Amino acid sequence: MARATDSDSTTAIMKRLQTCFRAQALALAASAAAYAQTAPSTAATATLAPPAPTPPTPPSAGFVNDWLRAQDEFFGAWDLGGQFRLRFEHRENLAIAGVPGAIDFRAAGADHGNSYWLYRTKAHLGYAPTSWAKAFVEGRDSGVINDERLPSPEADRTELHQAYLSLGHGAAGPWTLKLGRQELAYGDERLIGAFEWNNVGRVFDAVKLRFERPAIWVDGFVGRVVVPDNHNFNTPNDYEYFYGLYASSRTVIPTQETQLYFLGRNAGLQSPSAQTGALAGLASPRDVYTVGARVKSLPGRLGSWDYAAEVAGQFGRFKDSAASPSLDHEAFAIHLGGGHTFKDGPWSPRLGLEYNFATGDSDPADGQHGTFDNLFPTNHKFYGYMDLFAWQNLHNPRLSLSVKPTPRLTVTLDYHLFWLADTHDSFYTAAGGRRGGLAPTAGAGYGINPEYSRFVGSELDLVASYTLKPWASGQIGFGHFFVGDYAKNSLAAPGFGATDANWVYVQGVLSF
Repeated sequence: MARATDSDSTTAIMKRLQTCFRAQALALAASAAAYAQTAPSTAATATLAPPAPTPPTPPSAGFVNDWLRAQDEFFGAWDLGGQFRLRFEHRENLAIAGVPGAIDFRAAGADHGNSYWLYRTKAHLGYAPTSWAKAFVEGRDSGVINDERLPSPEADRTELHQAYLSLGHGAAGPWTLKLGRQELAYGDERLIGAFEWNNVGRVFDAVKLRFERPAIWVDGFVGRVVVPDNHNFNTPNDYEYFYGLYASSRTVIPTQETQLYFLGRNAGLQSPSAQTGALAGLASPRDVYTVGARVKSLPGRLGSWDYAAEVAGQFGRFKDSAASPSLDHEAFAIHLGGGHTFKDGPWSPRLGLEYNFATGDSDPADGQHGTFDNLFPTNHKFYGYMDLFAWQNLHNPRLSLSVKPTPRLTVTLDYHLFWLADTHDSFYTAAGGRRGGLAPTAGAGYGINPEYSRFVGSELDLVASYTLKPWASGQIGFGHFFVGDYAKNSLAAPGFGATDANWVYVQGVLSF
């Protein structure tokens, strides 16, 4: 099939972006102008007395909110705003379409490049008539241009992202009830996160009850994950429930935040086929229970040093599919990390080292399932920005260096090494699926190949983030994956060959 020329593609992209840019630019320009008109004058006034101390500037609630509240105190109870995000990504030898069965790092027989734009607009309206009651509604529009992955997993047009009612706390006492469509995020989001990096994100239809005192808070929640479907209104998987208890304290050990949790995930036999238009795979049947603990040093409590650790153990039952036998599930995962910030040096460099481990299954035929269930994470932040790995069947040391040449600019350089915890298990993607989508059987490609090397490869990531204004920021990043012996061995048998992968992106975010 003939492909469009670069100029045709660029023209199409620009035409499709113009409408979105024009609307956003007009809204932001009007907000900024109104905001500027209400700003106080900075002209100096001569006086013999020393000037009075300037009170700290309250944080901005966004241009729209700030302007409305300056007009009338009536708007103090309202929250009106949103965000527009635009990102360009180019990927070579990963996240490609190719032909059915295409595999990342494949050197021959498939399309090698995928360049596309991701744009996302969120708009929200909140109302809090009292300190103990709030209603919040947020819409989202997630679009894609030129993505060769069909259907694109990051296109989900004109959707209800959040809609919830929050009651309690403050004058009402230590209890808060939050019910409706909402984001859930706990700890560093290794197991439960909003997946903000993704163009669609993640929300739950859930009920959450919080007990909070100065020394501790405890959340209890139950809900169902909402499944993105670009052609229908997003609804949850009726056959999968997620619930838990999550407790946190900063006083049990004064130098750190200490957290304990219990999480349950129950997916029925109908779960894998519950929705035909889902942009991501649905959970196979399982009853998995997770017990864990997380600690993280509080900023400044240890001077220039910091640390973090998390350990989670799992038990229950697991099925690869509705027709598969039910297996006893036992698995665990560990994260250890720490760093030092050289505060007296130029650019305040921080050097960090961490290690991530999650079990794999040592024998697919022994009636036991040992692959750690990553649950609902934001994996992008942890196991390489190229999004190749999950917290499953993994050994991952990471060396990190970050510097701040200016207060607004942060540059990070990460180097990762990746091994499979067990070659009797699969190589899992950041979304939790098996690499290449192949079934867990021995043979060519990324199936189960116990005779191959455990070393998958290494990844180098460079990211620069710049904050232009509190409401405007930009980011640019580059990643290179050096394929290791496991990838080379896996792709040698079919005659495809293995090659390194590259990724580059540029992103801008405007909040209003």
